[in-house]
Formats: sequence, structure tokens, C-alpha cells
Amino acid sequence: MGRIDAHFVAAGKYHDIDFARLEVLKLLAEHQNIRTTVAIDYSNTERLSACQFLVTYTCDVLPTPEEVTAIKAFLDKGGRWLALHGTNSILRFVEGGVDCPEERDDLMEVLGTQFKAHPPIGPFRVEISDRTHALTKGLEDFDVIDELYITKTKAPIQILMQTRFDGEATGFVEADYDNVVVPILYLRQHGKGAVLYNTLGHCRSHYDVIELMPFWEHPERCGWNYPVYYETLRRGICWAMGEID
Repeated sequence: MGRIDAHFVAAGKYHDIDFARLEVLKLLAEHQNIRTTVAIDYSNTERLSACQFLVTYTCDVLPTPEEVTAIKAFLDKGGRWLALHGTNSILRFVEGGVDCPEERDDLMEVLGTQFKAHPPIGPFRVEISDRTHALTKGLEDFDVIDELYITKTKAPIQILMQTRFDGEATGFVEADYDNVVVPILYLRQHGKGAVLYNTLGHCRSHYDVIELMPFWEHPERCGWNYPVYYETLRRGICWAMGEID
């Protein structure tokens, strides 16, 4: 296979973006034919149009409506988007907790979901809901300690891995959930292209929430502590390259 160009947007709030950026770049570097550019926003749509795939690890970083239009065109023509963790998040600190307003459906419909809340970091079981797909074939259900990303579905998606949540997402405006299905890994088709979304992979260092707390006592690595998470990322990169359909 010849050269493959990729564009990686890594930026955002309340996460150890430096750690996540480095880990993803190391995984991309396992493929000598991938050439990657890295950005802190979505503004370089000219570069995106020259790439085969887009990777994002962000939190509360949104493309403009014009940039969403460019991303949709990229996908419709066959581009692939590997979206990680907080890519679908909008966060507003208001009286009563963290609000996740549904004010950017243009973006969330492209991604297929919007983040709404998460309970405190803790253990949950991830179920392989489609064992026949190449992205999940051979994987077994597994337990993980991570942020459980409760989302609202905005467009048709194909769920490959999931969990369920029943209880309170403490600190969020929309906090109460009754045995809801929570997608963990899913596909969203777009013309000749697609989005693959993986919600696992929270991380935070001592200094990533200085707006709220000058020193975060216990750094968090969550899904990054588990080989199975790296396996899903490696498969996601192979999918983005077109080696997995």
C-alpha cells in the first residue's frame, strides 16, 4: 500500500491532551506509510481534503458550520473519521451543574451522537454487541474503569460495542437515567465514507482542570490502562486506512 495521509485534531478542556496526542501518534507511527499532520482545531480544511482519514481527540472543541460542511463533503467522497472520547461534547457550566446544550445538531448529526453526561469514573462492563464485524471479531466482553459517556443519538448508527447505565450522572443538568443503552463503539455511514466513534479513553493530569482546581491530585488514565482499548484503537486505525470495512 502506498502513502496514506491523515489529519489529527487533538485539543480541548479538562483532559490530558498531551498524553492522548502522543499515544495516538505512536499508534499511527506503527504504519510507516501514514503521514500525519496535527492541529488544535478544524480550520485546515484544505489539508483535510487531501487526506484519507481524520482522527480527533477533543473536548468542547467544535468545527464552525462552514468546517462541518467541509467535513461532510470529505466523508461523502469516501473519507473516514476516527472520533475519540469527547469529540461530540459541548459543555456549559451553569447553575445546577454541567449542561450539554443541543445547539450544534449540524455537527452531532454527522457524528451520530451528542455527549449528554457521565457518572463518576468507575467500573462498567462493555458488551460486544456485534461479534461478526471485523472491528470486533474475536473480542470478548470486558470490564473497564473509565468515564461512561452517556449520549443522545442524533442519526442512525451501527452499534458494535455497548453498555447500559441506570442511575445518576452526578453533576450534570440531565442527571437521571433509567437503564439506557450506551454506545461504546459505533459506525455512522456517510455516502462513500463513515465515522467510527470510540467513547472510551478518558485521561487527565495534575494540571488539566486549573480553571476549577489548581492541582488534580490523582491523574487518570482510565481506558488507556487496558490492552483491549489499544486493540480497539489499532483496529480503528486499520479501518481508517481502509484495511477493515
